[in-house]
Amino acid sequence: MSDAAQPTAAEVRAAAEAVKTALDRHLAAVERRSGEDDPAVYEAFNELAAAAEVYDELLYDRYDEVTPFEIPGADDSLPPYKGPEEPNALSVLIRRDYAVVEPQRLLAQAQRIEAADYEADAGTEASGTVHGAMGVLFGEFEPDEIASRHKEFGLEEGDSTLWVTAADEPADPGEWLEAPFEQIDPQRVVCRFDVSAVFDDEIDDGDDDEDEADDLDTDADLDEDEDLEPLDADRRA
Repeated sequence: MSDAAQPTAAEVRAAAEAVKTALDRHLAAVERRSGEDDPAVYEAFNELAAAAEVYDELLYDRYDEVTPFEIPGADDSLPPYKGPEEPNALSVLIRRDYAVVEPQRLLAQAQRIEAADYEADAGTEASGTVHGAMGVLFGEFEPDEIASRHKEFGLEEGDSTLWVTAADEPADPGEWLEAPFEQIDPQRVVCRFDVSAVFDDEIDDGDDDEDEADDLDTDADLDEDEDLEPLDADRRA
């Protein structure tokens, strides 16, 4: 870089002050957070990441020096936002993956739901297959309840993601139902939250071995006790 293109010392100092301000705002947002996925905290995080990146670049260009800051996923997770500054509508897109690890438990829970709710249709066999049991369970429970009770249904959590996208106007009724996930503009994504095993830190292999042993003991207990957790209908009875 030529000397003429280098940032001034004042510009570097201003960038440092911007980082300090962003740090204060991030801490204030964390202290006031309303829940695990508070959007104010996420916004403050992004502002801090952007300020730190600008300061790092100017510091290097001016003084050939770097900072120890490393903001995970702050640069490549999303393209620059180019949606409306004041959105009149939003869409929330959620994907959650599960592995069917205990199909017999899945089938048993679905059969109990049918027995409790569909006595008038005694000939139904929807819960007799795994895919039919899935339809019964997801027809009975909200996705959030499935997520919180997944072990009861013989499921194991995989990756999950939640995207919030901004729009100028709400979509017309039925407009996107045939292809709900095909017309997402990444530059209109306001924020996203990802959960994956690849983000887990490998802290201590010894602890992992102990956890695996505990899991095996738990599985053995489940095999000995075939009783399932009561459904809401059972609790009310």
